[in-house]
Amino acid sequence: MALLESPRTRRRALRAATLTLGCLPAVWLVHAAFTDGLGANPVEKITHETGAWAIRFLMGSLLVTPLRRLTGWRNLTLERRTLGLFAFFYACLHFSTYLGLDLGFELGSLGEDISERPYITVGFATFLILGALAATSTRAAARRLGRRWKPLHRLVYLAGIGAVVHFLWLVKADTREPLIYAAILASLLGIRLWWRFQARRRSPQRSPDRVAG
Repeated sequence: MALLESPRTRRRALRAATLTLGCLPAVWLVHAAFTDGLGANPVEKITHETGAWAIRFLMGSLLVTPLRRLTGWRNLTLERRTLGLFAFFYACLHFSTYLGLDLGFELGSLGEDISERPYITVGFATFLILGALAATSTRAAARRLGRRWKPLHRLVYLAGIGAVVHFLWLVKADTREPLIYAAILASLLGIRLWWRFQARRRSPQRSPDRVAG
């Protein structure tokens, strides 16, 4: 029983749960594709589901820090990178579906859409940001980039905003789902701004004499 309660066992259980959660949507899509479960417009269904799961995992990665601070469970931090990589994985599936099944791999049509459709412009920019974050998510990349690593990975907030804006501009009638994601993102960013404000209030202010000295 003590073995089951050991920190290493809990870390492994959390990692297994994260990996299982990350793979389930893809497994469901594959199963649905082979059992005619994608509805009358399978391309639209795949595009929507992969995009939605990319946003969900992105929100999940942003949720890790607040949960860690509220629960004190530091092991959660170890899963932030995994959730971010799953966000990029589903963003890749989302973009590949659009490029391959919608555009037939016509790069000229892709360029036209990026330049003429704002929601495609924002979505593609967000995809590039997620790609840069995924490519530099390793410890080796963090060591190589040094002080530039943290500013680069703060672009995850911009990616979150871009993903929500892309989804909001994409839908034409029912905006409930993207607005839910917008509310979640606003809460996650708002709590970070509050923490920063509180940290600045608690930090000792240097007197003018000390500044001059």
